[in-house]
Amino acid sequence: MRPELKQWDIRWFLSDLLVMVERNLVKYRRVPQLLIFSTIQPVMFLVLFTYVFGGAIATGSGDYIDFLLPGILVQSAVFGAIQTGVGLTEDLSKGIMDRFKSLPMARSAVLLGRTLADMMRNVFVVLLMFGVGYLLGFRIQTSFSDGVTAFALLLLFGFAFSWISAAIGMSVKSIETAQVAGFIWVFPLVFASSVFVPTETMPDWLQTFAEWNPVTITVNAARALLLGGVSELEKAEMVWQSLGWIALIIAVFLPLSIYIYRKVS
Repeated sequence: MRPELKQWDIRWFLSDLLVMVERNLVKYRRVPQLLIFSTIQPVMFLVLFTYVFGGAIATGSGDYIDFLLPGILVQSAVFGAIQTGVGLTEDLSKGIMDRFKSLPMARSAVLLGRTLADMMRNVFVVLLMFGVGYLLGFRIQTSFSDGVTAFALLLLFGFAFSWISAAIGMSVKSIETAQVAGFIWVFPLVFASSVFVPTETMPDWLQTFAEWNPVTITVNAARALLLGGVSELEKAEMVWQSLGWIALIIAVFLPLSIYIYRKVS
């Protein structure tokens, strides 16, 4: 029998974490519709915006698909984070969280296992979107290392937003409420950003918000890494600004999520 868990023992924590990651990934294998439908939405956004709005939106030089795809990649990572909160709300409603609390396991492993599993799902989604973008004419115009950096930045950004979703998901009582609450905070951030249009086209008051929006900052960094067009110094500044937002979000919402988890029953 496993001895009583000691919080400082990293071996038990990693063991708990791996079990929780596996537990959440197995669900996608048993219910593949969850993965399938999570990929249909970003593909629809990419195709519809490319062919419906692409001819009407001026983005400067280059095709609209080159401007759009980095934004859709960030949007996909953010929208995917909503599933973290929905999944945790479902576990709460079924009493699974109470079962986890009764076991000799690290409480942080429950939440970290969920967010890491959702980040792994985003690996598939982002790779798929790169493939669809390639079919529509998108090409990475920078180095291989910049492409890998952009990929890692997208995953980290989605991981950070999963902690916001986790805090919200454990603060509501039903799955339907978690879904609605998730989109309420995501939509303003995504659509009041540079995902679909340049921020210069927005009214002054909205442009100020959009330019400080972490979604815009990450989209701009992804565009610089995938398309170039800026100096190495400017590119590095964009990446560090995005990493700063990621670190800030995690620093605030990771402990908050753990605190809420300990309080809910």
